Amino acid sequence: MKPYEQRFPWQLDWNLLRTFMVVVEQRGISRAADFLGLKQPTISSALKRLEQAMGQRLIIRKPNEFKVTRAGQILYSECSSIFGSVSQLPALLEVTAEELRGHISVAIASHVKSDHFDDVLHDFAKRHPKVTFSFTVAESEEVASRISQNRTSLGICLLQHIPPNLKASVLYREYFGLFCGPRHRLFDRENIALSDLAGEPSVSFQTEVENGPLEPVARLRARANIATGWRGVSSNLHELRRMIVSDIGIGALPLHVAARDVERGRLRQLPPYDDLPLVNIYLLTNPARRLSDAEATFLTICEDAIASVDLQDRTYR
Repeated sequence: MKPYEQRFPWQLDWNLLRTFMVVVEQRGISRAADFLGLKQPTISSALKRLEQAMGQRLIIRKPNEFKVTRAGQILYSECSSIFGSVSQLPALLEVTAEELRGHISVAIASHVKSDHFDDVLHDFAKRHPKVTFSFTVAESEEVASRISQNRTSLGICLLQHIPPNLKASVLYREYFGLFCGPRHRLFDRENIALSDLAGEPSVSFQTEVENGPLEPVARLRARANIATGWRGVSSNLHELRRMIVSDIGIGALPLHVAARDVERGRLRQLPPYDDLPLVNIYLLTNPARRLSDAEATFLTICEDAIASVDLQDRTYR
């Protein structure tokens, strides 16, 4: 190693890396300052010191422009991995307690509803009361990113393609159908034909795009000849449901998730009723992550549950 490379890790202020991570994730100096409870000049100074230490421009900051450079992107990825490793230390050191202890962090998409997973969660929590949990709701792409960066124990999300170096198992499958709310003109109609949906405004998930996890749902919309483009969009199922109920537009939801609202008269399923898109929901993990005892035990139970229940029984209709 060069003398500079030998000195670098000893002289670097590691707090600068954490500050840099927050600046990137908050997409700005002022937002990062608010998030950390610091003043903007403090954040700007920290970023400048880090750029000097790295000898690289990390972020382009101009009025109305925020851009992470290529070097900044590489550093952010490495910072995330470092943060993920450091965040594991308390759990990894929980080795002397008689009872299983530790923390399990889950990054999860907004519309996940699985009785099988809830049963596993209940049984585990009952058997190991000293283990704590945290759930972070995020877009599926962000869930996969957090797992890749080793920042969370496991993820539950949709995937168009399984990321390299990660392990994905089908947790369950769900069918999607089109729905309208009680204010929609078709809600109280006795018989609704597929042609009645032609030209209707719609709302959609952000991932209902070509090569996205919900591309099959986009094809369902095209099959119904719904108006091109969307009137409302969200990555959160609950907000998409809100727009459907408020009659901003018709939209697609998982059938088993919408079932209770249908029973209560809050939603009505629209045609087509056959050949509906079937979407996989995955349990995503990082084989390179050094698991704590709590994480390893929980993931083993999840994998055993998946293996013991036929996929057809994990297909929600």
